[in-house]
Amino acid sequence: MKQLRWQILVVLVTLVIAAVLLVSQQSQDTTVGGPIVSQPEQGGVYTEALIGSLGRLNPLLDWNNSADRDVNRLIFSGLVRFDEHGIPRADLAEAWGVAPDGTVYNFTIRANAAWHDGTPVTSDDVLFTIERMKSAGSLVPQDIKDLWGRIEVAKLNDKNLKFTLPEPYVPFMDYLTFGVLPKHLLESIPPEQMPDAQFNIQPVGTGPYKFDHLIVEGNQITGVVLTINEKYYNAAPYIEQVVFRYYETSADALDAYNQGDVLAVSRLTGDSLLAALEEPNLAVYTSQLPQMSFVLFNLNNPEVTFLQDAKVRRALMLGLNRSTIVNKFLQGQAIIAHSPILPSSWAFFDGTDHFEYDPETAASILKAEGYVIPAGGGETRSKDGVPMKFTMLHPDDALHSQIAETIQTQWAKIGVRVELQAMPYDQLVLNSLASRAYQSALVDLNLSRTPDPDPYPFWHQAEAASGQNYSGWDNRPASEYLEQARVTADYSLRTRLYRNFQVIFAKELPALPLYIPVYSYGVDAQVQGVQVAPLYDPSDRFATFTQWYLLTRRALQQGTATPSP
Repeated sequence: MKQLRWQILVVLVTLVIAAVLLVSQQSQDTTVGGPIVSQPEQGGVYTEALIGSLGRLNPLLDWNNSADRDVNRLIFSGLVRFDEHGIPRADLAEAWGVAPDGTVYNFTIRANAAWHDGTPVTSDDVLFTIERMKSAGSLVPQDIKDLWGRIEVAKLNDKNLKFTLPEPYVPFMDYLTFGVLPKHLLESIPPEQMPDAQFNIQPVGTGPYKFDHLIVEGNQITGVVLTINEKYYNAAPYIEQVVFRYYETSADALDAYNQGDVLAVSRLTGDSLLAALEEPNLAVYTSQLPQMSFVLFNLNNPEVTFLQDAKVRRALMLGLNRSTIVNKFLQGQAIIAHSPILPSSWAFFDGTDHFEYDPETAASILKAEGYVIPAGGGETRSKDGVPMKFTMLHPDDALHSQIAETIQTQWAKIGVRVELQAMPYDQLVLNSLASRAYQSALVDLNLSRTPDPDPYPFWHQAEAASGQNYSGWDNRPASEYLEQARVTADYSLRTRLYRNFQVIFAKELPALPLYIPVYSYGVDAQVQGVQVAPLYDPSDRFATFTQWYLLTRRALQQGTATPSP
């Protein structure tokens, strides 16, 4: 019994000592020095699976390769960048000014901006890049080359440039996000030889990360490694090394994540998205893409004059069940569109009519306009006996075919007959839309890499005959708002002008907005600080990458006193 009592006593004493130590530690952490918090620490390796393959790590040659743009986003910088609302922000340029008449832009390059090899960034680099952008060796679209051909670019000194436009054009800022190239490394290479330059697989930029080496397995490039740029002009990133690995499909990339080979998957689609959502440690981020799907009407086609009636177009809008389309064919990965301006934009106005599926009201509108809808079903006819039917063109892929068939079925419920005609997308745009040889069409408007909302090209009356206003919408008040909005730098005024435009658009409905697809991106939960804002290009998911982190350190909360020794 004495031995048992001695053991009990030892246990009790141990518990008392532990309790005293615990109270003491809590007192140190909270009462004396303030609470202990975790703060980001520099270090760690981030590995992401990219869908595609490496082409050329050169911003003038990556236009058609999204995997290259993803890597280049961390290596190169532009004069400006755009935030999640489409507002221009400083990047390589620390400041800029615009002349009162809107035709002259002056930019100042950061004094501490340097290339990865330590050479200072100068105005000569920007001028050199613009000249190479306009050359035959560049893969930049011709319309952008043409724009730069009309702009006078002048060097004021090593850190200041002047751009002179032939006329005021506020969306010009969109064209200043191009990745600047180092003149001192590339000027000896003729423009036509640029696509074959060694620089394209050993790039030197000004971004937060610099090229380290390629990963080569079996004579094939399977990845690229970047390391932190100690000379970066902004706050240094937390993650020390970035590794990109290439995979053919989203499913292959997700399998690499499950095998522990990567921490993130650049894009999740189809079945891989559904599987990713079941992964407990994989956070799936979604963000709108710069794309919008519409049903366009040819408002000047004499064969379908009833489409010129705004009330008929309103009835067709109410006869569309867009939620069914999004949920059934896009797995819910889209946002219902209510305007021709993306909802993330500073210019978006949410006060216009939102059209919900309402076939009864749609039928009532048609009847009020004198159309006859047979009680037992069948084609709706005008009071002159002309049947309400038209042809709708659509891209010949599976997704658009399914959507077109669903629209056909939904409109049949209000007595509108639609005949479908599938064709390759390029042919649909370049032949049928450009020549206005169509009645209606299911299309996707691509707004990539144009953060400024400027709807002028698609809806201004001056573009109706031969531009991109394929509907031929001719509304003078709407056009005036668009004209004024693209020549004034006053964002408050531009906001009002675009609001007025959107109100008219919702009333007239020259085209029917359908949906805006979203981008899904998977990142392991151990990667912290991740924020994915609305995208103007998929590579924009790295807009806040310098704030992401893998490691943390324990520190006293800011503002608390440190205990004296």
